[in-house]
Amino acid sequence: MPDAVRATSAFFDQLTFALLKLRVVAQQRFRPLSAEDLNRRPSHGRWSAGECLEHLNIVGGHYLPLIASRIKRAQDRGSKPADVAKSGYIGRKFIEAMQMPASEKARTSPRRYAPTGTRLPRTVAEVFSRQIDELMRLVLLARQVNANAVRIPNPLFPLLLLRLTDQLEFLVVHIQRHIKQAEAALAAINTRAGASAAAA
Repeated sequence: MPDAVRATSAFFDQLTFALLKLRVVAQQRFRPLSAEDLNRRPSHGRWSAGECLEHLNIVGGHYLPLIASRIKRAQDRGSKPADVAKSGYIGRKFIEAMQMPASEKARTSPRRYAPTGTRLPRTVAEVFSRQIDELMRLVLLARQVNANAVRIPNPLFPLLLLRLTDQLEFLVVHIQRHIKQAEAALAAINTRAGASAAAA
């Protein structure tokens, strides 16, 4: 199966636009929440909004430093941007699986990426906002090297090396997926609170 190919500038513009939208959501929707709101679960066994953000922070904590070091290595070698951004077969499959709605395909996070289950402070939202900013910075740096040639090892499967293009896109769609989950958790809580108030 041939690699998916897109113009490099258009590819990175798309990622940047998606991250800007996520940054607005982080700032306006999550940072103002109280610790109580962040920790309230919509139902037993479902993550709270704060746990969704904690999961994203854990994943970002693994990947962002690794991506930064690989981009720096490419810069030191004098890597120059390519005209097109390519997507590999395995990377594309990962991205497509993450884009599938949770209602159609539920996914289980590996234990090392799962929320801790402890009560979370409001700083979980601040850390998430900072990670969005860092990912935007890395996308900007990735424009300046041949992102097709940079390989990012998977922390769970070190022999699996994804193109930087695929890894960045995967992280963005992963964030989008869990932000939807966090917003759904808040909506369920608000609906339940409204029903209780009406019954009182």
